[in-house]
Amino acid sequence: MNLSRLQRLCLISIILLPSLCFASGTEMDKASTVWMIISSLLVLLMCIPGLALFYGGMVREKNVLSIVTQFMGIAAVVSVLWVAFVYSMTADTTGMEAGVYNIGSFVGGLDKAFLLGIDEFTLAGGVPEYVLLTFGLAFAIITPCIVIGGFAERMKFSAVILFSILWLIIVYAPINHMVWSGEGALFHNWGVLDFAGGTAIHINSGVAALVGAYVLGRRQGWPTAAMPPHNVIFTFIGMAFLWIGWFGFNVGSALAINESAIVAFITTMLATCTGILGWMVIEKIRTGHVTALGLASGAIAGLVGITPACAYVGPLGSLFIGFVSAIGCYYTISVLKKKIGIDDSLDVFGLHGIGGIIGCILTGIFCIPALGGKVPDASIIPQVAAQIASIIVTVLYSGILTWLIMKIIDKTVGLRANPENEHRGLDLSDHNERAYNH
Repeated sequence: MNLSRLQRLCLISIILLPSLCFASGTEMDKASTVWMIISSLLVLLMCIPGLALFYGGMVREKNVLSIVTQFMGIAAVVSVLWVAFVYSMTADTTGMEAGVYNIGSFVGGLDKAFLLGIDEFTLAGGVPEYVLLTFGLAFAIITPCIVIGGFAERMKFSAVILFSILWLIIVYAPINHMVWSGEGALFHNWGVLDFAGGTAIHINSGVAALVGAYVLGRRQGWPTAAMPPHNVIFTFIGMAFLWIGWFGFNVGSALAINESAIVAFITTMLATCTGILGWMVIEKIRTGHVTALGLASGAIAGLVGITPACAYVGPLGSLFIGFVSAIGCYYTISVLKKKIGIDDSLDVFGLHGIGGIIGCILTGIFCIPALGGKVPDASIIPQVAAQIASIIVTVLYSGILTWLIMKIIDKTVGLRANPENEHRGLDLSDHNERAYNH
């Protein structure tokens, strides 16, 4: 039988089509891979130097280096633990099934310990698993770094490192798994919407910071002695790094270049701006002045608020979430903090805890299509109920276990610098150096 050139090409295409389709599912998605590498670097940029500068500018001059060294120490120990077994605790889904509750609903196993069985050819959704686990590592580094702002200027370096190790394993890894490990995970079974970490990152770290500040007690002289930020420019530059890096944090959580990433991009931008606007309005009304530190805080409030919602709401929802988050965070820091009397040094609970709670609840409202949301068939009442349930679990789990960890450390190596060293400053007492040699 003689076949024309066109007929032969068609026949070859039909024969090879199944194998071509199979190959496309196992090949690297290069665009998404490049984006996830960039996102990993952006999240790392958020922490060092972003959050380090943001916190470093708000502490007193004698403690600025303590923040930087604590961040570097945390990054080192978290990276080793992540490779050893913490990544496996977050990512191993052995035995998990949709709607089924078992130990896998709360924490992963050790099948991925030391990254055995994973190499440069191992793909997840077209992206190398090495890249995805590095993205997760950047999250694992920044979360305990957020926490330590609550008890800055008074906790010994050795205690900070030990706390970060125990908290990463006991608190962070299980909550991360409950949120993001997919079908069979606790929050997934409940239908909770948390795209980039309103619970696992912000509420978790905010509650831990508040509990840690309570256990450690107040700084010497707080609240009667003035403790102004030693360098607001540092804080403002740190905010700028955080704002840029947050696009990696939120948009990168799509784990691909897709529609969710596009939605997260615009909502992250808009919520940040209305966070600034909300803080500007309330600060002007209450004090008659608009401050640079306030606007930087408003930007972070908007970013925190939109984190759980960023791919589930539209522009309308993001505008509202950013504005309301800023108002709620401002009230917590300026009014509620004084009433409860807990010295949360750098207002971690006020920004991350409250901003995360507001964002999680409002996600359940603005996710519905009638309000521009991106979740088909969503219903406000059951969705908000699921969001509140996730908040309650996160607050209780993080709060109770953080308290236990702090008490154990206090009874063993000790938590707090002695009064003399605290008065001298942690830069000298812990690290024997000064940030500024006048």
